[in-house]
Amino acid sequence: MTAAGGAGRDPVAERAARLLALVLERSPRTVTGLADELGLSAPEVAPLAAALERNDLLAWDSERSGLSPGAAVLRFASSGAGREDLVELAQPAMRRLAEESGETANLILCRPAGTEAIAQIDGEHLLGATNWIGRELGLHCTAAGKVFLAFGAAELPDGELAASAPATITDRRRLHNELEAIRDLGYATIVDELEPGLSAVAAPVRDRGGAVIAALTVSGASLRLAPPRLRLLGRLTLEQAHSLSTRLGHDAPLDGYLAQRPRPGRASA
Repeated sequence: MTAAGGAGRDPVAERAARLLALVLERSPRTVTGLADELGLSAPEVAPLAAALERNDLLAWDSERSGLSPGAAVLRFASSGAGREDLVELAQPAMRRLAEESGETANLILCRPAGTEAIAQIDGEHLLGATNWIGRELGLHCTAAGKVFLAFGAAELPDGELAASAPATITDRRRLHNELEAIRDLGYATIVDELEPGLSAVAAPVRDRGGAVIAALTVSGASLRLAPPRLRLLGRLTLEQAHSLSTRLGHDAPLDGYLAQRPRPGRASA
């Protein structure tokens, strides 16, 4: 008998717990690789993985070749208590964004009054470099905020929309039209709308069920981010946001990822 509850160890439970721990340490993981580390055969690992998948603790990628943390882990990671886990999962995508763009990459969460950056990887440029972590910003004047509005993760507050800069969109009809365009493109941009001289692009991060729970962004000086450059960064950000979403259990291919609309009952403008 053990001190914990007075019961002996269950070998099956021990194996399942160890399997989950291995995937949480690094993912995606193959069944063969997990079997090797656990000292089991692949047929022995498969039912353990299936049980964890049924309970949303693990999830297969779109090709069912690798296991990553599931939606239940994501829900914990995206909560206030577990956002460090979400930050950890987002690191590869953020590093790729910063390295390929040369600009600052951020992971952004939606807050009741706007957006909040919870992780950042700086780019290579001094001009435009800002520490965004912990700063709460508006929805309609930020690229991440537009993503949350466009894909049903947030609603615009009532009343007049404040102008953070001369280029901020404060007309609701114009903003509504832009949100429609964002849903078609899959990503959002701002140019001088939060402050003069700053441009950014953002794409949605989805959980296993398709709900948008965060956004990846790239931001930098407007003089470097002309429209053609923003379009290239938009596609790159979208690809990396999809990659992160896949790690979080979302299994739609990129084209299907683009096609997903806001959930019914949520106003997007």
